[in-house]
Amino acid sequence: MAKSLHERLYLFIDNDSYTFVPSGESAATQSLSIDRTSGTISLNALGTSPPSTARRSPKSVYGIMGIISLSMSEYVVLITGRDLRGRLAGHVIYKATTFDILPLNPNISADTPPHPVEGHLLALLNSHLNSGSFLLSYTFDLSRRLQAQWNTRAEDENRALWQTADDRFFWNKFIQTRLIEAGEKQDLDAYIVPIVFGTFDVRPAFVQGRHMHIALISRRSRYRAGTRYFRRGIDSEGHVANFNETEQIILVEAPNSSIARNGDEFVSKLSFVQIRGSIPLYWAEINTMRYKPDLQIMDKPDTNEATKLHLLEQVSEYGGQVLVNLVNHKGHEKPVKDAYERITAELDIPNVRYNYFDFHTECKSMRWDRISILIDAVKDELDQFGYFHLQDGEAVKTQTGTIRTNCMDNLDRTNVGQGAIAKHVLEKQLQALGVFPPNGTVDDYPQMSKDLREMWADHGDAIAMAYAGSGALKSDFTRTNKRTKMGALEDGVKSAVRYLKNNYLDGARQDAYDLFTGAWVPRRGPTASLFLITDSRPLITRAMPVIAFFSLFMICAGLTLPRTSEYSLLYYFALWWAVFAAALGYMTNNGIDFVSWPKLLPPTDIIYYTGPGFRSARHGMGVSGAKDVSAAMAKTTKWLNGGKRRTLSRMETGDIALSEKKHLD
Repeated sequence: MAKSLHERLYLFIDNDSYTFVPSGESAATQSLSIDRTSGTISLNALGTSPPSTARRSPKSVYGIMGIISLSMSEYVVLITGRDLRGRLAGHVIYKATTFDILPLNPNISADTPPHPVEGHLLALLNSHLNSGSFLLSYTFDLSRRLQAQWNTRAEDENRALWQTADDRFFWNKFIQTRLIEAGEKQDLDAYIVPIVFGTFDVRPAFVQGRHMHIALISRRSRYRAGTRYFRRGIDSEGHVANFNETEQIILVEAPNSSIARNGDEFVSKLSFVQIRGSIPLYWAEINTMRYKPDLQIMDKPDTNEATKLHLLEQVSEYGGQVLVNLVNHKGHEKPVKDAYERITAELDIPNVRYNYFDFHTECKSMRWDRISILIDAVKDELDQFGYFHLQDGEAVKTQTGTIRTNCMDNLDRTNVGQGAIAKHVLEKQLQALGVFPPNGTVDDYPQMSKDLREMWADHGDAIAMAYAGSGALKSDFTRTNKRTKMGALEDGVKSAVRYLKNNYLDGARQDAYDLFTGAWVPRRGPTASLFLITDSRPLITRAMPVIAFFSLFMICAGLTLPRTSEYSLLYYFALWWAVFAAALGYMTNNGIDFVSWPKLLPPTDIIYYTGPGFRSARHGMGVSGAKDVSAAMAKTTKWLNGGKRRTLSRMETGDIALSEKKHLD
């Protein structure tokens, strides 16, 4: 077992340092100090007392999440609140709930920052901390599935949790860099807390006289992290958006045991892993204020190499792969399906099989029981790949491959498919253990069936909330095993919420992801980041929403005005309806100018991509923008990039126009 962490710290604060003293530890435990002038991180000599000038914080500290540098100071991010999520194999799992952000610069307050840029960056950091689902354990490596932990158990014996953590799922790895580097010359391992962004649920069950625990863990990758429309597809290093590993764990006691077991007293431990992630191509959906964004597929020179990198990484990590694709075979999603099928056929990677399942056609008219067709299609591989099984401390079976599932967002259809596959495997596992009879199913045991459905529905909701801003669609089927009209109505509400958030709020949320994960690093000095707090759009563009709302107000006010005849207010209403229509028309034709784009890493190169590939349309670029991309780009690039990046030269805009003429309709 890896070395454990300090579970609770006392914090002592003065103008010179922050001192962390482990609570309840022996006198032989060294406290840690962070110098507020130099930023030096050091362990204190044994028996060292906190500075006499320091005051003790009234809050308990449950871990140092990391240190992040903004434009005017570095800040220590602390976990000051946690909720118990459950116990797994004797290990306690928590969710971090509240946080404190402490500036190293003694002249700066995180509550009242001295500059608007610093205030904006702190607001992004706070929003990310307060909206995320951060899991931690002081004794268990949450970032790795049971099989991976078993495979390296010997070398992990005396290693710290952060050293054993899966780099993909070590969510706070970037802001832990300072402590990790300082730990090269001193033993800071007990202070470095690895955090997983994901979900955890565990529930007891009692079936056929056997006590067991069923757990579900999801782990979200920190690579290419972000929101629904601002992180799609793949990057040049083979990382895909919204990549999640999901592990379903079953702990079962021995037969004829009279009491429920805890910790390692369960004799059988079984694990089954699935993965989900964006379609591994260069593709995007460009927000234009329309409900359906413009679909764009970018056929870049390194597309095949990037896709190959991704698939080979999955084979190396998990073994054989079945790529289950659930997107539609016609309409808006068809070009993505065709491109995915084409590239997998071209690459023809060993141990990788593509499997298409026409979800909406097969399950139309709420016939969601037909998801069994998908299970039948991958049944041979499920039997071949198997699952991980520890029996009395010995591995008697290992999982040699996994199912990689995607739809467009890897949320709603994906969760239904993964939940059905997980249920099928659970039945096989319990049949093999003799808990279920040979043909027994989870549905034969109502309480277990209910718990399993709820776990997968909650799991899907959490992943959807992090990526799309609302709970998962189709969750009524996951929760009840039935598709209902009320569930369809709830999905309509969720879709509306997604539309509003994805178009008008997700820019800042994407910025928060990029700041926390280190995809964008602030320069020292707020003047370098003034674009964060300024609106560089033309005045007429900024005025249009105000004009539209004012016109509606005047129309509503006109309904209350006295009138001498039915025609007395005709010209009044005609005027304000015309103004409203003009404002709405302007906003529709220039929709790109009204979307809340990320400011730290604006996707200019994606919006105005004109190379080979496919684009469904060029909406929202102005009256002439759809035909003249170079003009639209020259019009918008400056404000989209905060006015800080260069505009394109005439030669470059000429090349863009020529490229578009050759490659795009």
